[in-house]
Amino acid sequence: MTTYVIAGGCFWCLDAVYRRLKGVESVVSGYAGGGTTNPTYEQVSSGETGHTEAVQITFDESIIPADTILDLFFLIHDPTTLNRQGNDVGTQYRSAMYYSDDTQKAAFEAALERAKSHWDNPIVTELKPLNVFYNAEDYHQDYFNKNPGNGYCSIVITPKIVKARSAYTKWFKD
Repeated sequence: MTTYVIAGGCFWCLDAVYRRLKGVESVVSGYAGGGTTNPTYEQVSSGETGHTEAVQITFDESIIPADTILDLFFLIHDPTTLNRQGNDVGTQYRSAMYYSDDTQKAAFEAALERAKSHWDNPIVTELKPLNVFYNAEDYHQDYFNKNPGNGYCSIVITPKIVKARSAYTKWFKD
């Protein structure tokens, strides 16, 4: 199994897309890249902890290639906007990739290079070592599936799922 920690705006969006992929064993919403120990959602939302809303994705590379996981990341969020994704604004929404070793760092760097050809503006995605990942509160886990009637889910998350499914149909479970 391989585990990546990435951040691309609201963690609910990434969580919803990656949960639908063949070979993905688990997706955990949480916080990475900051300095506060055991941060809460309220603390991270303040923008003062330095954390991003991130997801920890564990997947089986014998089923889904690591490059697919990474290339999809650059499809479902805008890596060219600093500290924002759409109406979600603040450092907690920045684009980031947190590597656990040199092999992951190299894979992330290669994905960043591939992504450049798909965007007109420069990519601002941070590439940093993963110090620690904190799980978000239970109500953030699998948020989209648990709250299908939520307006944010239908307006923001559903189009990301549709876009991802269209581009990566063979990797989707349903």
